Amino acid sequence: MSATLAAPSGIAGTASALRRLYFVRFAFAIVWAAVMLTMAQKLSPVVVTALLVLYPLFDVGAALVDAKVSRRTGSPALLYVNVAVSLATAVALASVSGIPAVLRVWGTWAVVAGLVQLIVAVPRRKMGGQWPMIISGGISVLAGASFIASASADKPALAGAIGYAIPGGIFFLVSALRLGRATKGN
Repeated sequence: MSATLAAPSGIAGTASALRRLYFVRFAFAIVWAAVMLTMAQKLSPVVVTALLVLYPLFDVGAALVDAKVSRRTGSPALLYVNVAVSLATAVALASVSGIPAVLRVWGTWAVVAGLVQLIVAVPRRKMGGQWPMIISGGISVLAGASFIASASADKPALAGAIGYAIPGGIFFLVSALRLGRATKGN
């Protein structure tokens, strides 16, 4: 009977920690996108590159927090895959030049990170608040493919890749709000 009682507490604790993490991810994504969309033309290429590298590095930190929290409710192995992919993305973004190359790297990262997000969220459905993560993961895969395809355009632009952070942030907010029910043990 104690094992039965411990399970909801573990799920509620994980849901509470994920809720806080998702609120932070929402805030970061919205602020980052606002800075990039409004200031990218005015910033030096070095600062723009630093901001582009910062996004996947933030994802590394978020995935590590998520992995630590997820030990209570399941294997965090795929989150460590996301850490490795996001680190490789940050290094690649720091070393490539030109918008087409950035779009290819960003797009590849969006595809892989989206797949990880989707696969991680599906078994978490029982804790609630994961449908936005499932939808977001699927959208990320499609968006990533479109970034890769747009790299071959006559005049490729970063606006779409930068704007990608906004819906992702909104999905984290919706998921955090929906996880509120799970934190109460429901």
